[in-house]
Amino acid sequence: MSGSFEKTKAAYDRAVRTIPLGSQTFSKAAAATVEGAAPLFLDRGDGARVWDLDGNSYIDYVLGLLPVVLGYRDPDVDAAIRAQLDKGISFSLATELEAELAERLVDFIPCAEMVRFGKNGSDATSAAIRLARAYTGRDRIALCGYHGWHDWYIGTTARHLGVPQAVRDLSSAFPFNDADALEALLRADPDGFAAVILEPMALDPPAPGFLKAIRALCDRYGVVLVFDEIVTGFRIHLGGAQAAFGVTPDLAAFGKAMGNGMPISAIVGKREIVRLMEDIFFSGTFGGEALSLAASIATLDKLQAVDGPAVICALGAGLKRDVKGMIADHGLDTELAMKGGDWWPAAAPTGKGRAEPVMVASLMKQELIAEGVLMGSTFNLCLAHAQDGIIEETLAAWNRALGTVSAALESNDPAARLRGKPIRPVFQVRPAKEAE
Repeated sequence: MSGSFEKTKAAYDRAVRTIPLGSQTFSKAAAATVEGAAPLFLDRGDGARVWDLDGNSYIDYVLGLLPVVLGYRDPDVDAAIRAQLDKGISFSLATELEAELAERLVDFIPCAEMVRFGKNGSDATSAAIRLARAYTGRDRIALCGYHGWHDWYIGTTARHLGVPQAVRDLSSAFPFNDADALEALLRADPDGFAAVILEPMALDPPAPGFLKAIRALCDRYGVVLVFDEIVTGFRIHLGGAQAAFGVTPDLAAFGKAMGNGMPISAIVGKREIVRLMEDIFFSGTFGGEALSLAASIATLDKLQAVDGPAVICALGAGLKRDVKGMIADHGLDTELAMKGGDWWPAAAPTGKGRAEPVMVASLMKQELIAEGVLMGSTFNLCLAHAQDGIIEETLAAWNRALGTVSAALESNDPAARLRGKPIRPVFQVRPAKEAE
């Protein structure tokens, strides 16, 4: 169980003097926690556990926002990084590692015929948009889900400060699992859309026939279909959601789990489209940085050797079943519902209970921290969670936390049970239907 956060507070007071929010990432900032009752900085990690500046230990279900897919300090990935470190990091010319990794992605991913690398998911999704515009000669984008920080996407959200209206007008959002809404967009401007980009699955699964309907609409209107597989890639299936659901896009963006924590992403797709990289400008100093390439090769090899996605799905299925049962046992099934696939389960506030969803989420996050579990609403899983005792310890912590939250919600003033500030959401990234 966690103790004090004195060093966290001192580190935060120092950081905010020179760093906006005190963090490089909104989701890692103080607003994403119950500030005052949660760590804001981590010192080290090993396997499925992390330690904060005050020495408190947690089972980690955030995993750096999903890049850690094997576990912290995985010996095979770390050995590959050290071996490459002895040779060098960034070179004046390309290395053979680029082709070696590209060949693996072509083998795994149905749509992949050619590959280019970036450093984060926004690199890959934005490269896909530029490719689609170059290939079609059109400008407009239809999108669904979360796709990063660049203007073409973030301009459609509440965080559009600094994005010109002219850019915002080129992107139109449509709801997940609503092919009719997309068809209405395309029909209204049949020669205007360059790309349809969507996450093929997030917390809600694609409805039967939805992805095939999207594929058919893109073919009918001559639009490039892009799957944003930054989250699904190498977790739901080694070939991504496109392999799992049998629908092949024209382009796809991969990242996060590619390098077990190292910064690397990829844009993959049909040769005739990706070859336009020879003419459009997608070029960066660190696109061929060798440590991340070596780490990615080692990560994918290990995931393939042990069938990592199957391990993750098995862990998630057990957690979904057992946590759902505990939620019911504590009388919280009007407040919390299990959502998501086995590869990415979530315990999401329903909005139908005795308190606002933000209050329920804040109480849960606070009490899980107190019980030694670091997570948001989703169980971000890695292979190290399969190690002896991790899942059992997690379930025991959840059971105690649910009991405390239940008591708080039964009180006259659940907000008084918070030991810090409630969570302040950045914006609603993935609007979800009411939890069943």
